[in-house]
Amino acid sequence: MTTRPPTLSTRGMVSSSHPAASTIGVQVLADGGNAIDATLAMAAMTWLALPGQCGIGGDAFAVVREPDGRVWTVGGSGFGPDGGETDFYTDQGLTSIPLDGPLGVAVPGAPAALAALHANGATRSLSDLWEPAAGSAERGLPCSAKTLQDIREAHLAIALDPDLAAVYLPGGGLPHVGQQLPQIDLARTIRSLASDPADFYLGSFAQKAVSTLRERGAPFSGNEWADGFKVDPEPAIAGTYAGAVVYQTAMPTPGWMVLQQAALCDRVVGYSPWMAAPAIDRLASAARLAFEDRFALCGSDNDEWRTLLLPDTVARSRASLDAKSRRREFSVAGGDTTSIVAVDSDGRAVSFIHSLAFTFGSKITVPGTGVVLNNRFGRGAYLIPGHPNSASPRRKPVHTLNAWIAADTAGALLHVGNTPGGDGQVQWNMQLLSHLLDHGLDPAEAVAAPRFTVYPGSDSDVIGRPAELRCESRIGKSTLSELRSRGHDVTLQGAWDGGGSAQVISLDRERGLLSGAADPRQEGIALGV
Repeated sequence: MTTRPPTLSTRGMVSSSHPAASTIGVQVLADGGNAIDATLAMAAMTWLALPGQCGIGGDAFAVVREPDGRVWTVGGSGFGPDGGETDFYTDQGLTSIPLDGPLGVAVPGAPAALAALHANGATRSLSDLWEPAAGSAERGLPCSAKTLQDIREAHLAIALDPDLAAVYLPGGGLPHVGQQLPQIDLARTIRSLASDPADFYLGSFAQKAVSTLRERGAPFSGNEWADGFKVDPEPAIAGTYAGAVVYQTAMPTPGWMVLQQAALCDRVVGYSPWMAAPAIDRLASAARLAFEDRFALCGSDNDEWRTLLLPDTVARSRASLDAKSRRREFSVAGGDTTSIVAVDSDGRAVSFIHSLAFTFGSKITVPGTGVVLNNRFGRGAYLIPGHPNSASPRRKPVHTLNAWIAADTAGALLHVGNTPGGDGQVQWNMQLLSHLLDHGLDPAEAVAAPRFTVYPGSDSDVIGRPAELRCESRIGKSTLSELRSRGHDVTLQGAWDGGGSAQVISLDRERGLLSGAADPRQEGIALGV
């Protein structure tokens, strides 16, 4: 494999999908902040650097490993509207919740998750940590190639929202790469949110947001918005793979799907050569089974996922996969998300991920605030009566975001990582774990490895589409041919077009050495102190 070597450090490290975010994160570490401080600063900077992929109006999740080995999570995702019964939408002739506009919006969970993360381990004030982002918003961060791509994709919808258009379609046209895009309203909101995160859910911002949505036809009561501020740390869920313990985010995230795939692939994938057809077949088949199980059984307010991880259930599923290659009618759609990893000199590690769901979310803003609202409700909730994931008041839609940390059986940190990419996340995270734990790849090799993806997943807008196994062309012709002979409908992608933007930091305890890398599919970097 030809790839850029990993970044090396002995004191601390960060990695993200944009240089501006990584730079502010490593500065926080160099100034004595910890990994939580660095994560909070990077999260805010990505609101400016990757605005199509994340924002204050989105969702966020994190897994945190403390220096003593304790692992905990925060989960920031919100409810749909209190009036959002399935009938509310179907009576309007809808078969799915629209992705653009007010009906697709769920209460944003990111501000609450960030506030909980800050309250449970930060050493600096949010005002200090978020001022670099606020200053960048005032000045205008240069438009990147990725941001231009996102604007081009969503420009027709952006043009319909005056506040969005004013920023991202300057003078009525597309910006050019390198053009600064000032966001004065967003700078003011960042500073206000830093001083009082509760205002987003309980104060003047909440009143403005709920009024805006109600005026545009979304059946929010305001009570579900207020309840969105209630985010407390939770224990991580965990499973084992290749002798390591893998910690993941809990429902409504699909973290359990990574653990299920790990249980189905353990002591199988690692016994095949790296990226050989039998290994890819097993990983893809396990992913298809996980998507089928999620669609059939799982909602955010039930515990069916726990049953799927029980030893007897896993044993039956393994036996079925051993007997034949399973073909499924569910798989993955793309998504717009970005992720961050950080490790400090004390051994504290954070895996963080946040998203607006699809590019620029619902494509609407809360007027005068610069805040773009997500479309997570439209993406995640079904209009299938009686389904455990059907639209229902106070039921959070199932999610695509998840994050992980891997440790040895004594609790020592091994790896921290994650990747954006819609329903691709649970597949690509499993692939990363296999690269690292089965085959000993370094972080740069792991994030750059050829990617494959079962399609479609279980997003509401892709259910029932024909099954494919999407493969980057670097996998090789003979392997692709064998995959076809095993029954996969292989769709060829460009050498680097599989999607995602993975981040990984690994720890070599014997040498006290951190190594890290950002996915070459985007413009991110890993930096050490």
